[in-house]
Amino acid sequence: MEMKGEQLIPLTQTATWEALNDPAVLKECIPGCESMEKHSDTEYQVVMTARVGPVSARFKGKMTLADVDAPRSCTLRFEGQGGVAGFAKGQANVELVPGDGGTRLGYTAKAMVGGKLAQVGARLIDGVARKLADQFFVAFTKRLSGAVETAPANEEGQQR
Repeated sequence: MEMKGEQLIPLTQTATWEALNDPAVLKECIPGCESMEKHSDTEYQVVMTARVGPVSARFKGKMTLADVDAPRSCTLRFEGQGGVAGFAKGQANVELVPGDGGTRLGYTAKAMVGGKLAQVGARLIDGVARKLADQFFVAFTKRLSGAVETAPANEEGQQR
């Protein structure tokens, strides 16, 4: 499953990049994130809770930054184990482009799950993954906008 979207961040490209690499900002914006610890310039240990239909799981895993081209683009990769619920893997390719009085943050995200989570059904998982991606990028935009209202995202993850 692949999701695409775009948000306008009312900050410079450099300030947006710094926020995208700040564990405190990421923890605040990732839905269900309980903790995020930086282990190196490109690796974070993450604990988060996610619910897919009747299955709720606490994932422990890592998030890594790859293909880093500061302050223009990077790939965020996540791998987590949710115990008996299964596992989750995903990545988001993020691109920052200056313009329109701020920075355009474009993303393409992919997610994959296995175990009990996969048994819940692909359609339900796709919806939850899309919702989590939308929630992260909308929360990130709001956080950097000083809580300025952001239009809800449509099915493609783009602002209306």
